[in-house]
Amino acid sequence: MASVLILLGAPGAGKGTQSSRLAGSLGTPHVATGDLFRANLSQGTPLGAQAKEYMESGQLVPDALVIDMLFDRVSQADCATGYLLDGFPRTLEQAEALDTRLSSSTHVRAINLDVPTESLVERATGRLLCRGCEAIYHKSYAPPATAGECTKCAGELYQRADDAEAVVRERLTVYEQQTKPLLAYYKTQGKLTQISGDGAPDEVYQRLTACLEGAA
Repeated sequence: MASVLILLGAPGAGKGTQSSRLAGSLGTPHVATGDLFRANLSQGTPLGAQAKEYMESGQLVPDALVIDMLFDRVSQADCATGYLLDGFPRTLEQAEALDTRLSSSTHVRAINLDVPTESLVERATGRLLCRGCEAIYHKSYAPPATAGECTKCAGELYQRADDAEAVVRERLTVYEQQTKPLLAYYKTQGKLTQISGDGAPDEVYQRLTACLEGAA
């Protein structure tokens, strides 16, 4: 029986970091929708060509096309016994469409990384990147040795426009409206587990693995 693990959480909750680490320890493919888009576009697949048309015209890629890309990927041999989904589903419509495509024998589990809103804002707005080597720092959690200067290459540190507080709060508002309803959806099905995503990445990872081991 195939198992699908869905990692949920607001922007900045650490889904990408934890998904990669979990997938490695579990020996399970990490399927991220962002990677699917990049792979299909770079390889010039028919699905990628369709997505490109929407993107170039400024339209959102339809859910049906995203799901086609997803199931094209998970139909490969390495996903036969299961996979970990990161970045999908993002809306109730996507979750419902996913359910219709999954086999009735597939075991689905969703884990939500719960992080307080102000912690999410602090994580994002404190992030600094190096213009030279692209190293990542944080004003509070991982500051450089010298303010404004990369410890590794002495390059200039800067903040991405996406990490400005107003932009971060707007992303969180969109999450509240579009993605947070997934928690009730999976809870109603008895598939949701909530864990604290606050704290250091290692602490969150230990909670995740303990949660999965407890369900084994």
